[in-house]
Amino acid sequence: MPRKSQRGYYVRGHFVAEGSELDLELKREAKGDTDRSKTDLKRESEHLQKLGEALLTLRSDLMARLRERHGLSDKLIDALAEARRITNFEGRRRQMQFIGKLMRALEPEVIADVEATLEEQRKPSARETLALHQAEQWRDRLILDDGALTDWLDTHPDADVQHLRTLIRQARKDAQASAAQERPGEAQRHGRAYREIFQIVRAALAEREVGDDKDTGEETTP
Repeated sequence: MPRKSQRGYYVRGHFVAEGSELDLELKREAKGDTDRSKTDLKRESEHLQKLGEALLTLRSDLMARLRERHGLSDKLIDALAEARRITNFEGRRRQMQFIGKLMRALEPEVIADVEATLEEQRKPSARETLALHQAEQWRDRLILDDGALTDWLDTHPDADVQHLRTLIRQARKDAQASAAQERPGEAQRHGRAYREIFQIVRAALAEREVGDDKDTGEETTP
């Protein structure tokens, strides 16, 4: 009587009989790989939906650049615009799920550029950084140098000079009081006047910058 052949398969040149311990172990491993794959897909889907939510905050100039580079579909752009209008929680949740679905259709290089563009928006531009440094330098000069106020008024004649003088005097008093109480290695503390001088200077520099841009025909981005 012919011997019944055993059912099975080969793995890397080795025969694995169906129902054997090795067969069951390999099947468990395969199922585990599938579970991990499902987890990865879910994680990626959630990431892309959050990326879509972040696009709602993207500046119009950066969004226009993305569209120009990659030809983002009108369906995605319209879906983002609709999400901004929806105030109902459940309606917005469903809309964001739809946006996540549209995001999954994007090519990997487009996703990478979207992430880079959002990161670019989060970081201050070189122009903004320079403006902050200029404001800090003017604030420190006004507090430390009696002649700095005259220089400031030469370029900003509309400034409230009396208010600035009051703030400068208070900032100097606060600095002296802080220095007297300062402990070795402890950062110097600054009072309200110090911060308010910075705000006034920063606002004046920003206003002047906008005026200069208008004179040269340039437009500043929000």
